[in-house]
Amino acid sequence: MPSTNPKQYEATPARKVAFLGLGVMGFPMAGHLALAGHDVTVYNRSAGKAQAWCGEFKGRAAATPAAAAKDADIVFCCVGNDDDLRSVTLGEEGALIGMKAGAVFVDHTTASADVARELHAAAKKLGLSFVDAPVSGGQAGAQNGLLTVMCGGDAQAFEAAKPAAMAFARAYTLLGESGAGQLAKMVNQIAIAGMVQGLSEAIAFGQKAGLDMVQVLEVIGKGAAQSWQMDNRGKSMIAGKFDYGFAVDWMRKDLGLALEESKRNGARLPVTALVDQFYADVQIAGGRRWDTSSLITRLK
Repeated sequence: MPSTNPKQYEATPARKVAFLGLGVMGFPMAGHLALAGHDVTVYNRSAGKAQAWCGEFKGRAAATPAAAAKDADIVFCCVGNDDDLRSVTLGEEGALIGMKAGAVFVDHTTASADVARELHAAAKKLGLSFVDAPVSGGQAGAQNGLLTVMCGGDAQAFEAAKPAAMAFARAYTLLGESGAGQLAKMVNQIAIAGMVQGLSEAIAFGQKAGLDMVQVLEVIGKGAAQSWQMDNRGKSMIAGKFDYGFAVDWMRKDLGLALEESKRNGARLPVTALVDQFYADVQIAGGRRWDTSSLITRLK
């Protein structure tokens, strides 16, 4: 659900749009599109979630991705993984078959660069455009309409979708050809993994040393060690609270994508591979749905 302090939407021409996937990210993202004045049709694999969305926002639900996409100028999507993405785009009930010529499909799923290129090619054969556009900012960013969106694809399609996408974004940037958005998201997750492990070790060390770590973070947070993770997760890590935010299961999926891509491009990711295994330890300990900052639990 969008924040109780509603985002101020820029005045843009109302577009007919569809949104596929109403999970913790998609539900509020689609809501922002409706609140910004766009004509929204939603689809979700479990129809109850789509009906719940319609009960909260102005719009309608469709029984299939193809039906949701019919006559839409832009089809937005945010599902779980490569297979989920293929299931809502391809086939007789997939969105691509239902889209009108010239329409744009914008995928916010964190998926592989390969599937982005595959669907870009499939869309092009049908006279459609495909933009891979994974997001950063988590559930709070989706609720507040302040996501950072990393895009790959054709410039014309990117520009066509941008005004509507800004309903749920604070930054929406084209980074290169098809797949570039997914590759940029991998860079983002690689950086976060290392930072969270470093912050976990720092807090655990300070606690063992008998320091008041809330006070310590307030001090070092004004210097070179400052980071978003420290500002937004430091105190909850000290308190041992992990029941919110980006789940460990999701992070492992994302790091798996990065590690697979590194095998293809030759990049060396020794720290990322290690932290991925640390997250596996957290999963085994029952933390599959804990926030990613739960890495610190391994050090207790």
